[in-house]
Amino acid sequence: MNHRHCLTLWIQGESRSVNSVTSLKYRGVFGTIATIVKTEGIRSLYSGLVAGLQRQMSFSSVRIGLYDSVKLFYSNGSDTISISCRLLAGCTTGAMAVTFAQPTDVVKVRFQAQANITGVTKRYSGTLNAYRTIAKEEGLKGLWKGAVPNIARNSIVNCAELVTYDVFKNALFHYHLMTDNLPCHFCSACVAGFCTTIVASPVDVVKTRYMNSTRGQYSSAINCSLTMLRKEGLTAFYKGFMPSFLRLGSWNVVMFVTYEQLKRAMMITKQSWDSL
Repeated sequence: MNHRHCLTLWIQGESRSVNSVTSLKYRGVFGTIATIVKTEGIRSLYSGLVAGLQRQMSFSSVRIGLYDSVKLFYSNGSDTISISCRLLAGCTTGAMAVTFAQPTDVVKVRFQAQANITGVTKRYSGTLNAYRTIAKEEGLKGLWKGAVPNIARNSIVNCAELVTYDVFKNALFHYHLMTDNLPCHFCSACVAGFCTTIVASPVDVVKTRYMNSTRGQYSSAINCSLTMLRKEGLTAFYKGFMPSFLRLGSWNVVMFVTYEQLKRAMMITKQSWDSL
């Protein structure tokens, strides 16, 4: 599930209020996909793919790659790691990832959002052009626009993913419902993705609206939240919930299943070397 589908629904209410459109262009997951394909072609479903890959590579290398090291640091190398240490490690690596890679997220949001604009010249011709244009027109500060809500979002996602996955997987073991195998990892990852979507959706919507806003439209992320609440109601914070769940759920399945299989393969390899 391309992030474009989620973003389209997240900013729809904003475009509606600005242009005084009386009817919604996109309705639901499949309605959004069908409308995009019909009006823009199949290739448009992968709009901003390069920016998305840049974002995922830079964010994940820090957010996930440093997680185990930071977790061991907070637990002082102990074999038994508490939930509080895991939460703290998740918050730390999430914040570090944003600090390092926020420009890639700003460009991804801007580049994908411009695909929704019709009848006007596109702001950016490509990802590199987007970096240069934002830095030139808004300064380096513009590349880190929305960093605060993004830090909150990444901290929430890290914690929700890891803690939910561990707790649910351990519950399956405790009640003898499943063993430590692929179906167990798959089910635990799906639950982690669902819980993460519930917690992170409001932050995602505000983050996207704020980063995609024009200069002076919102004074802060909090002002953006209050404006959304006043004009669109509470449901605005959960726009695009289903595509968000499909995206986060599939991401969690791939991440945790791959992680567990790699961990098992490394353990088998280590045992094989030890037996020689």
